[in-house]
Amino acid sequence: MNIWQGFEPATLIALSICIPFIGAILVIATGKSPNLREASTLAIAALLFTIVLAITDLTFSGVGQRLDLIEVFPQLTISFSVEPLGVLFALVASFLWIITTIYAIGYMRGHNEKNQTRFFCCFALAISSVMAICFSDNLLTLFIFYEVLTLSTYPLVTHAGNDAAKKGGRIYLGILLGTSVAFLLFAILGTYSLTGTLDFKAGGIFDASHSKLVLSCLLVLFCYGIGKAAIMPFHRWLPAAMVAPTPVSALLHAVAVVKAGVFSILKVMIYIFGLDMLKELSTTDVMLYIGATTVLLSSCIAMTKDNLKARLAYSTVSQLSYIVVGALLATSIASAGAAMHIATHAVGKITLFFCAGAIMVASHKKNISDMVGLGRQMPITMTAFAIGAISIIGLPPMAGTWSKWYLVLGALEADKLFIVAVLMISSLLNIAYLLPIPVKAFFYPQEGQNTPWDKHDIKEAPLPMLLALTITSMGCLALFFYPQPLLDLINLIPGISTQLDGGR
Repeated sequence: MNIWQGFEPATLIALSICIPFIGAILVIATGKSPNLREASTLAIAALLFTIVLAITDLTFSGVGQRLDLIEVFPQLTISFSVEPLGVLFALVASFLWIITTIYAIGYMRGHNEKNQTRFFCCFALAISSVMAICFSDNLLTLFIFYEVLTLSTYPLVTHAGNDAAKKGGRIYLGILLGTSVAFLLFAILGTYSLTGTLDFKAGGIFDASHSKLVLSCLLVLFCYGIGKAAIMPFHRWLPAAMVAPTPVSALLHAVAVVKAGVFSILKVMIYIFGLDMLKELSTTDVMLYIGATTVLLSSCIAMTKDNLKARLAYSTVSQLSYIVVGALLATSIASAGAAMHIATHAVGKITLFFCAGAIMVASHKKNISDMVGLGRQMPITMTAFAIGAISIIGLPPMAGTWSKWYLVLGALEADKLFIVAVLMISSLLNIAYLLPIPVKAFFYPQEGQNTPWDKHDIKEAPLPMLLALTITSMGCLALFFYPQPLLDLINLIPGISTQLDGGR
């Protein structure tokens, strides 16, 4: 039974944004009782997911959903509306908030972290801003909550409070706010001056009357202004933020920040420029080359990193540019692949970060070179890592296979064979820097062992952490065998539905 049946669509949108905010207040109110605080967080996260499911049902039923709040300027209103791409992002974020909360409970307690109440509070505020980004009806609304997300996650990045955390926080805040002010704000102002509107519209809001040169410049401003997409050279904030606790890394890399960046780029390409207009702009190919370069260079850098979180950070930089490349290919099937990669990368990468945190809590190891033979002691964790790695690589039977398949098809449709080559080379690089980790953990002996199977005490991470990484690793499998719900939702996105036949 749908508990939200009978609620007005506008009410559901409001609740999806307000419920996490209420959750933040509850966290503060129950801060002196850790059990109650964490139970409240879990309950709010589960409640949010049911609301997003109700919104999803209405979307499939074709019911219009809109909420207008405040008219800031004439014809410029803080408004929210529901469209399929936003629903996809909201489903990913709300579901993974539940799993990340379970994981964080085990991590924060197992690692004896300080300031846990502040952590869970800022986490909830970040999810609230993510929901607002998902359902933004125009660029003004998106910009406001995009910045709120940056500010709400800053205390999470600097959670440790040491010099390294403060330095990482400065880089994080400096690059993300700097790109927004220097590029994104001017892109939005330029769009408004040309069209008189900032509304997202199927097919885009630009037409043949607008100067292609001006639009080409705007495209560059948007791509670099949305700094959370981590296109080189504005990517350093992401590795710098790895000083944060692992649940924060999971939030940054899978649930909220980076996905808000690539989601925003994809939404701007589809609903502001439109795929047809993108094909005519001179800078589309320029940004496509830069995105492809980011894919390869960040993969090469990842191979040089011995610290596991640093390697995963540069892997994320690479994987995000898959989505940027998919958007800039300006074909229906590539856009579908980019949209799907939001979900498939999320479950794969969050699994890897969950495993990295579990290894640190249970064995206090951070460097890959110290993890040789660890599979005998932590078989569940390292098996989950192997599953997440295979999904990120894009090999069957894991979720990442589908999104990479559609990206390759989109590149072929656009007659961009060099992008096909980039995707293939990148997958080989993924194999080179990810698969040796579980292989060495299972099949190489630790120092002092005769074989990798010498008996040692099994020392897995706390149960909540194991539960979370098991669920997400199973999600990698589930989305390979049952991608249909995602495909059905992607088929509803204007302009790309005719290219997909339910994955068949």
